[in-house]
Amino acid sequence: QKRNTMHPATPKGIMTLLKHYAIDVKGMDCVIVGRSNIVGFPVARLLMDEGATITVCHRQTKDLASHTRQADVLVVASGKPHLITKDMVKKGAIIIDVGVNRVDGKLMGDVDFDDLKDIASYITPVPKGVGPMTINALLENTYELYLSHIKQ
Repeated sequence: QKRNTMHPATPKGIMTLLKHYAIDVKGMDCVIVGRSNIVGFPVARLLMDEGATITVCHRQTKDLASHTRQADVLVVASGKPHLITKDMVKKGAIIIDVGVNRVDGKLMGDVDFDDLKDIASYITPVPKGVGPMTINALLENTYELYLSHIKQ
């Protein structure tokens, strides 16, 4: 019997994005900022399954920047607009911004995109970054569930 490969949509979308750009996380230091059950923990597990070394940070983390500066891959799902700034990231890091914040009617992420776009080797924008990948993963999950249902 085939093992169920259903994963939460946003983490699945993030992994699809990494695979699309041929980013092999094996041996990389991946720092996740946010420990939610729908993004933080599942993406940590998926990255770990691919051989990454994981650090999960959260509101109680002391000196967040000391952790984020170590990241080869930084996944930010904190819910705090522009929490991550230039001084918190090493040159060449891969930054995945999961944040969706509305400030003064404008949509922005948890990462200061303009501050970091020239430092990061890859960076996802908000909007039009992880959001469309989440929608893609939801559709994939729906299709996979449909297929599993008709095979019964």
